[in-house]
Formats: sequence, structure tokens, C-alpha cells
Amino acid sequence: MNHWLVKSEPFKYSWEKFNEDGRTFWDGVRNYQARNNLKTMKEGDLVLFYHSNEGKNVVGIAKVVREFYQDPTTDDANWVVVDLSPVESLKNPVSLEQIKAEPSLTDISLVRQGRLSVMPLKATEFDKILEMGS
Repeated sequence: MNHWLVKSEPFKYSWEKFNEDGRTFWDGVRNYQARNNLKTMKEGDLVLFYHSNEGKNVVGIAKVVREFYQDPTTDDANWVVVDLSPVESLKNPVSLEQIKAEPSLTDISLVRQGRLSVMPLKATEFDKILEMGS
């Protein structure tokens, strides 16, 4: 199993709305590195849901329920989506400041490549963030 982090601006698509919907396709990715990460996601992979811009917190855990397919919001064949479903909310959201302050997380893409919207995490990094949010 692989582990990931996806970012969404809460005013566009919040964790709360995601939970109401129960499932969504992850669209709007227009960065090739993020797109390649979507293509690597496998059904059952776990995904941290991060509120970007306002809040700047990891707020929940999702899972991949359908592997990549053509983004239905565009005719451009370069872009894909995956389907995600919420698993659970973190008891305590984990802020970007907490992540930056944690020595074992200094190399994650959230810190090194702040604009990347879909990024892989090592299992140890994923577990550390979960521990921080419990």
C-alpha cells in the first residue's frame, strides 16, 4: 500500500463537504508531477486530506476507491482523476507549522514543494502525522 497527501482549499472543496458527499473524483489537477502521482495511486491506498490556504491543516484520512481515469471536467486527455472516499477525521487537525517543526517530516513534499497538490508520503511520515493528530 502507498500513502499520499492531497490538498484542497476549503472554500472550493472542504473535508466537511467531502464527508457529506461520501465519495468524489479528485479533479482540477493541472500539474504534471501531481498528475503522475494520481496515476500511481492504487485502490485501497490511504490519503491524508489537507486544507490549503485557509486553515493549513491535515484534517482527515481518505482512501482511493477507483484508480485513475480521464478527468470528466476536460476533453484534454493529459488530465486524470481518481475516486476518493473519506475514512475518518483526525481527532486534532495537524497544522503545517507542526509538520515543519517535526524533524522526521522535514523532507516531505508539503514542506519542500508547497505548491504540489498531490504528493506521496512514506509510511513512516503518514504514521507520524496520524500520531500527531490523535
